[in-house]
Amino acid sequence: MTRENNKKLRIIYAGSPEFAVPALEALIHSEHEVVAVYTQPDRPAGRGKKMTAQPVKIIAEKAGIDVVQIESFKDEGALETLESYHADLMVVAAYSLLLPQVVLDMPKYGCINIHGSLLPRWRGAAPIHRAIQAGDKETGVTIMQMALGLDTGDMLYKITCPIRDTDTGQSIHDQLSSDGADALMSTLDLLVEGKLEPEVQNDSLTCYAHKLSKKEAEIDWSASAKKIDCSIRAFDAWPVAYTLMDGERLRFFMSSAIETTTDGKIGEVVAESKKGIEIVTGEGSVLITRLQMPNKKAMDAKDFLNGRSLLGQVFPS
Repeated sequence: MTRENNKKLRIIYAGSPEFAVPALEALIHSEHEVVAVYTQPDRPAGRGKKMTAQPVKIIAEKAGIDVVQIESFKDEGALETLESYHADLMVVAAYSLLLPQVVLDMPKYGCINIHGSLLPRWRGAAPIHRAIQAGDKETGVTIMQMALGLDTGDMLYKITCPIRDTDTGQSIHDQLSSDGADALMSTLDLLVEGKLEPEVQNDSLTCYAHKLSKKEAEIDWSASAKKIDCSIRAFDAWPVAYTLMDGERLRFFMSSAIETTTDGKIGEVVAESKKGIEIVTGEGSVLITRLQMPNKKAMDAKDFLNGRSLLGQVFPS
């Protein structure tokens, strides 16, 4: 992939959620021209199910960029519209729409994707959450040349990000969203200079980040403290880890693992303090530091314990 370095790139940007915003903003403020933004159609959201625009659409409209919202590239006129922009490159970030080969081939330099993992590890829909859930010590973003396979294209640029014991799905999401913008701009610089060196993925190192489901959110207290802690932190934004108490969901947003042996039944609250609420697991215990009662706001454990106690409560495993 080479080009002359005497003119800016004409770029189509395709993305929808907050993760895709920083990269679009970086492009808007760059020397390149964003000729169109493709984003998911407005959807009902919130308790009132009000039609809500995607975050990327809001940014694009403020910048005066053409916005295209389609359900599929099979829609009537979709390919003709795409072709009319005469794009050099299409940049994709969390667009949630499959691109057929005709679309991948249409821009002069094809389509590149901002993926939230260090490929080939964690191909698929939920790479950020699965990396935390698995207890990985690092993750990152990969800019890849898109191919028909699921995140199988050649890798063009990477930025590595550590995963700390205090990180959550949301904190890593925000970091990689920012890193993705930086990685994209570095990739475009290399493209303009003719210095990109694509790297083929090693399929033997692949693992898949399957889509999150609500069913995963209920905590199995017989699992290890480490596994439970990682799931709580991975699921802090959605689907949010929970346990049942009196038939209702008690949700957990932040925790840490205590891997020493603690007396008590599995699922039992054995200690409470300003540091948190300690619950026995199948291996060690978990210290809950942020939680939410049904129909209440989420709060830190020290505030939660003002006027209430869970000591002796045994949650189902």
